[in-house]
Amino acid sequence: MRLRKKKSTPGRLEMMKDYFVDTNQLLDVNGLFPNNQNDYLLHIEIGAGKGKFITACAAQNPDINYIAFEKNADIISMAAIKAAGLPNVRFANTDAEVIHTLFKENSVDRIYLNFSDPWKKSKQKKRRLTHRNFLEKYQTILKPGGEIHFKTDNRPLFEFSLLEMAEFNMTLSEVYFDLHNQNPQNNIMTEYEEKFSALGAPIHKVIAKFKK
Repeated sequence: MRLRKKKSTPGRLEMMKDYFVDTNQLLDVNGLFPNNQNDYLLHIEIGAGKGKFITACAAQNPDINYIAFEKNADIISMAAIKAAGLPNVRFANTDAEVIHTLFKENSVDRIYLNFSDPWKKSKQKKRRLTHRNFLEKYQTILKPGGEIHFKTDNRPLFEFSLLEMAEFNMTLSEVYFDLHNQNPQNNIMTEYEEKFSALGAPIHKVIAKFKK
C-alpha cells in the first residue's frame, strides 16, 4: 500500500525548494552551493532520515558540501527545515538506485550510510545498501581514496556488509562492534543512534575504501 503524503509536506517542500536538487539530470555540484570553492570536499548521505546527522555535519564543517538522499518526502521535508540557513547542504528526494546517474565519476569524497534498512529476509538482500550491486555504484562516483562510513545497530547486517565489502576487494579500517565503548571523537549521532544507544544496543561501524 502506498503511503499518502502528510498534508503539511507539500508546503514544507515548496518553502525549502531551493534546498532540493533536480534528480532527473546529472548534478552540477559546483552550481548547487552559493559559497562553493574548488577545493571543497563533497560528502553524501544515503538515507538521511529527519536530517539530524547531515545538518550537524554541515554546521560543523562549513568547508565541506553535503548532499543528503532520502526517498520519503515527508521525512526529507522535515530534514530540509532543519537545514535552513546552512549554505553547504542540499537534499535529494529519490532512491539510492539512481545514485550513480547523478554524479560524475570520481567526484564524491565520502558516502555515509547510517542505520540503513536491514531488509532481513534473504530474498531481500539485494536491497541492502551495502550489497555489492550498490557498492559498484558507489565505486563509480567515489574519488580514488574516497570512503564509505557505515553505521548500524543490526549485527547481522553489519556482518553481511563486512563480508560484501571484503569480497568486493575493499580495504576495511576502524571496524567497531561497539563504537560507543571506544569513546569515539567527533562522532555525530543520528536520531536512530541516539535511540538505540539509550536502549543499550551496541553500535557497529566500519570505514571502507576501494582498492586502486
